[in-house]
Amino acid sequence: MIPDTLIKETVIELLRKASTKLPTDVEEALKKAFDAEEKDVARMQLSAIIENIRLAEQMSTPMCQDTGVPIFYVDMGKVKTETIEKAIRDGVVEATKVVPLRPNAVHPISRKNPGDNVGRDMPYVNFSMSDHDYLEITVMPKGAGSENMSALKMLTPSEGLKGIKSFILDTIVKAGGKPCPPIIVGVGIGGSSDIAAKLAKKALLRPITERHTEKEIAQLETELLEALNMTGIGPMGLGGKTTVLGVNVEYAYCHTASLPVAVNIQCWAGRRATARIYENGKVEFVTQRS
Repeated sequence: MIPDTLIKETVIELLRKASTKLPTDVEEALKKAFDAEEKDVARMQLSAIIENIRLAEQMSTPMCQDTGVPIFYVDMGKVKTETIEKAIRDGVVEATKVVPLRPNAVHPISRKNPGDNVGRDMPYVNFSMSDHDYLEITVMPKGAGSENMSALKMLTPSEGLKGIKSFILDTIVKAGGKPCPPIIVGVGIGGSSDIAAKLAKKALLRPITERHTEKEIAQLETELLEALNMTGIGPMGLGGKTTVLGVNVEYAYCHTASLPVAVNIQCWAGRRATARIYENGKVEFVTQRS
């Protein structure tokens, strides 16, 4: 059985890693964008972002003042745990103090802030099951600037692929520079309204260097990436070649009379971190290994 104390310590380290070091695929994409950029203003913005990433890792401090709200994805595997949800919450409370993280979680109506990023359904934990011999925990700190630009639309089936592309393009153009581009775009297609929204956020967990396993969906990702970068919004909305670093699409079967589409936007700080905990006490960090 994996003890709560080990889960708590792993959660603290995951939040530290996610907040202070970008995954390699995102960092490399930003560097490629800088090398490809021709406009001075855009290069200046990308240079500042890249330097910020370097300093955050060097000084072990959060790369953005908005350290987001903690969204977790937990694959239970075949292992046994004690009270995992409590262990995750305790880890968030402690990480808020020691990383440190800005206390962002508030009551939606009263706006009361408990000061520790913990409240009703926060941290939010998505559970799944598998045959793995380890417990896998992924954290995605999600900032408000990008989250506020996310969108959902219930298309009619007759609108089809053309309608899907049009809605995604309109969403990114409307967002402009608000979500701190260059951004990563998660798209969820199908299911129901809530399923599409969950798929769009989950899509952001996939490295932007990995295309969908289905050829048709992979082609859609490539076409969207090219189209969205043709908008010229550019880094921080000041114009340039790179508005979007990557587009990831996930889908689910839906009702014959429905076509839900959701877009979840992530800013240039595409933060995520994953760890695997084995019953023998071994912990393997598989996203940021340093």
